[in-house]
Amino acid sequence: MLFCYGTLQFQEVLHALLSRAPARQPDAAPGWRAAALERRQYPGLVPSEGTAAPGVLLTDLTLTEWGILDAFEDTLYDLREVKMASGLRAWVYVWTEGDVLVEDWDAHLFEQQHLPAYAARCARLAPALAARVLAS
Repeated sequence: MLFCYGTLQFQEVLHALLSRAPARQPDAAPGWRAAALERRQYPGLVPSEGTAAPGVLLTDLTLTEWGILDAFEDTLYDLREVKMASGLRAWVYVWTEGDVLVEDWDAHLFEQQHLPAYAARCARLAPALAARVLAS
């Protein structure tokens, strides 16, 4: 299972990258927050005592889809296993770089202001990501 707390929560983004929207269920990551990042439309998951980052679990990813999402997230994130609020354990992309702002990322604002253009950009990237995965 993959826990998504940022742009990958949106079916439009998943469909653009994977040509489908995988099964999802709501959950949260206790001890973490989805931080806004300087000059970026997407968030980074960072440790934060007393909070829980909301998001969704993707429960039926194929190996190829895992590879595409891993290539999409690139080296700016570290894939780690985290215990969720539900008690389940899931993999999550944790932010490893700087530029973390004090405020949390606003999913609703992203949806209103950036989602269509972001999903379109993901659709343009998807063929190259898939080709990279299939070539490896």
